[in-house]
Amino acid sequence: MALRERRERTRPEQVGVVGHGRRRTGGLRREELAELAGVSTDHLKRMEQGRRHPSPGVLNALARALRVSRAEYEHLCTLAGYAPVEGQVPRRLSPGARRLVERIESTAVCVLDATWTVVGWNRAWEALACGAPSLHPREGNIPWRVFVGQGGRVMRSPGDDARFRRLLVAELRAASTRYPEDEDLASLITDLQRASAVFAELWANTPTAGQHDSRMLLQHEDLGQIALDCDTVHIPDGDLRAVVFTADPRSADADADDEHFGR
Repeated sequence: MALRERRERTRPEQVGVVGHGRRRTGGLRREELAELAGVSTDHLKRMEQGRRHPSPGVLNALARALRVSRAEYEHLCTLAGYAPVEGQVPRRLSPGARRLVERIESTAVCVLDATWTVVGWNRAWEALACGAPSLHPREGNIPWRVFVGQGGRVMRSPGDDARFRRLLVAELRAASTRYPEDEDLASLITDLQRASAVFAELWANTPTAGQHDSRMLLQHEDLGQIALDCDTVHIPDGDLRAVVFTADPRSADADADDEHFGR
């Protein structure tokens, strides 16, 4: 009941849901929350009706999707009989995420932790070399690369770049709520505020994250400039997210990509 009430109190624009037609109420639809949290609509319905008990990972995914406050998150944990997630950000691949990386061979995939730091990848992602080498200790952190890095071979349109930056800031803010005791996360946020005026301004304005998909142009030494769609899939176990890089199958980029990976 509490989960349903929180969903119905959440306006779609608060969690980045836009353009889904006319509504009878102002709240978030069940299928919209299910998509944001990475669960089935039927599973969510059963949880709201008290016929299914959420696992800790699913509860955390729902809390993150709803952008709940720390107090609301702790209340949901209490109702579900769990202790709130605190301490350190999980920074290792869960078994499911490891299987995903190992079994997908021809499509580039990387796995990020809650701070958007790369913790795993497959050979196709390594072949794309999406990130330029760096000597900085935060080399593998996507927000640091985007806000502080020297650019490099990855480009986005101005609109996509602005949305992606807002997403990264919102994701870090949500992570800081879930992991208030993580010193490395707190240090990352402080360093980003000091190193990037754009990040500091977005952090102060508390942006709302949009959808986790975007498009980028990658300058590859063998393939030249290729356009890639970047789709993000949440993995509740371990609070991870997998980013899948694909080219439009009708494009020349897809042909070049297939040839490069021997497909």
